[in-house]
Amino acid sequence: MNIWVVTPAFNEGEVVAAVVREVVQAGYNIVVIDDGSTDDTADAAFAEGAHVLTHPINLGQGAALQTGFDYLKSMPVDYVVTFDADGQHCVSDIGKALEIFRNGEVDVVLGSRFLGAAKNMPDSRKYLIKAAVAFHRILYGIDLTDSHNGFRVLSAQIAQRLQIRSAGMAHATELVRSFHQMQARIVEMPVTIRYTDYSMAKGQKMSSSLRILKDLFLGGLFK
Repeated sequence: MNIWVVTPAFNEGEVVAAVVREVVQAGYNIVVIDDGSTDDTADAAFAEGAHVLTHPINLGQGAALQTGFDYLKSMPVDYVVTFDADGQHCVSDIGKALEIFRNGEVDVVLGSRFLGAAKNMPDSRKYLIKAAVAFHRILYGIDLTDSHNGFRVLSAQIAQRLQIRSAGMAHATELVRSFHQMQARIVEMPVTIRYTDYSMAKGQKMSSSLRILKDLFLGGLFK
């Protein structure tokens, strides 16, 4: 199978090499989208075997993911994995997700830290994610346990149809909505998220929720 991992990265030079190395050693292809970094993110990822695409300025994680999806449209691809660059995700979860696809009745596998494990997860982050879950349930009627997890495995057919308009963090809500509109068959699976001081400093904060809500409104995602 042709498995491609899509990894947005912004100033992740400190950790991205280890992430790419682990993915490559597991036998997967990886494309890192350097989203306007001012450090050595691109060089570090390339040195470990990643395909590297570069945005001249920082556009946001949603835009970086779409760049990766567009790049893969010209590649032989069976499955596309979205995977964070900060070391939070476990490469071993990719193989577990691919096993779920073997029955042929799944289009999208979404990782859930609430079905699995969230090591050292602060309460503030937990409440923010739970709020997003409630938002999706109320507004779209989508019942998930962890709708803002960056670990996803998509069939190539689904990935090729995606067109993310939300450049920033609101892209996670847009993706869930798009899967729902496509009538994609979605399965959640337990994953492990490893919270470290580094990943916490890079991740979403409570103040980010207002910006996400603004992006959702301006992007028409409240409809």
